[in-house]
Amino acid sequence: MDIYLGFRCSLCKIEYNFEEIQYTCPKDGGNLDVVYDFHRLKIKVQPQEILSSIEHSLWRYLPLLPVKDPGFLETPLRSAGYTPVYSFKTMAKQIGIDNLWIKDDSRNPTASFKDRASAIVVAKARERHSEIIVTASTGNAGAALAGMSAAVGQKAIIFAPKTAPTAKVAQLLVYGAKVFLVDGTYDDAFELSINAANEFGWYCRNTGYNPFTLEGKKTAAFEIWEFFKNFKTDSGIKSPLKIFVSVGDGNIISGLHKGFKDLYELGWLEELPSLYGVQAEGSASISNAWFSRTEIIQPVSAKTIADSISVDLPRDGVRAIRAMRETGGRPVLVSDDEIIRAISELGKYGIFTEPAGAASYAGIIKAITHGWITKDDNVMIVVTGSGLKDVRAAMQSVSEAPIIEPTLAAVKKMMVK
Repeated sequence: MDIYLGFRCSLCKIEYNFEEIQYTCPKDGGNLDVVYDFHRLKIKVQPQEILSSIEHSLWRYLPLLPVKDPGFLETPLRSAGYTPVYSFKTMAKQIGIDNLWIKDDSRNPTASFKDRASAIVVAKARERHSEIIVTASTGNAGAALAGMSAAVGQKAIIFAPKTAPTAKVAQLLVYGAKVFLVDGTYDDAFELSINAANEFGWYCRNTGYNPFTLEGKKTAAFEIWEFFKNFKTDSGIKSPLKIFVSVGDGNIISGLHKGFKDLYELGWLEELPSLYGVQAEGSASISNAWFSRTEIIQPVSAKTIADSISVDLPRDGVRAIRAMRETGGRPVLVSDDEIIRAISELGKYGIFTEPAGAASYAGIIKAITHGWITKDDNVMIVVTGSGLKDVRAAMQSVSEAPIIEPTLAAVKKMMVK
């Protein structure tokens, strides 16, 4: 018997076999969770097996994932995950806290957190012998799917809004995916990709739609757990953590929540970290529902510089709200100006991130201002994508470099300014 039992709807709690359903609950459209046999897992897998693994990718957690070993040892499909965590004492002191860490997922093969989900979905597609995988994306999810697919010779089709940053579109094309730029929003691209998948029989990777995307994203929680397993701060405190992560569709924060819950069910984690979902003020559907004390997600007309979290109608909003509520976290709203400032602030410490990644840092500053973080808290930022993904936004965070004559006199003149 497998360690995973099937799917459970996150809304109505009806359970399904894997063979019965692929994407969302047919009764109410709820997102599906993969259900594990934790009793059997506790017997079959011990934490030391994970901690002593020589596999330096998300596949070190294969015993806790609902896919088979994909092989492809020397391809990017094998190298997603296991990204670094940095401690920033100077930055922490500057903003008024003792302990601050950054989980830098821009170090993934296609430079974003989305590689985690795509690696699992591509592996699942290979198990299913799917000819074509399709997704809608503002760029990062598409690039991740295109890159992972290219690594193993899988055909991929990407629907992206025509406003997607040029650098992200370039990744899609260079990886050899078939790309359609949609004259509309991300949500328009999302609906079109589902309709096309249904019409042509393609396997759909869409975030907040394909349940296996969550299983990929939960591996970041496993890595955070592993990092702190034998780590102590100066005060001897291991936990709890307060983790700040940007939120668009809601699938990343839901994935982190799922990962920590799995570890808790296994008895490997005593307390869940608090999850703080940072949203742009111009794309705040999930935050709006939270503040209205409801789980009903109402669409907005999203407009923000952070394209990766610009979503009219989040597809994983309910689980995102529960992730924050069940861990003692909350949503944090930040402006585009605060996001732009955060890009340059992180850059001063060697972290070059796109707007969505910088939003998490902007969220910490806002949380400190409101007293949601105290000096003694252990705080972590999750950086979700590289600044090279959106150079135009990065340039808005800095002053332009001056053009000078090729003389020392010109250099001296500039140095005194």
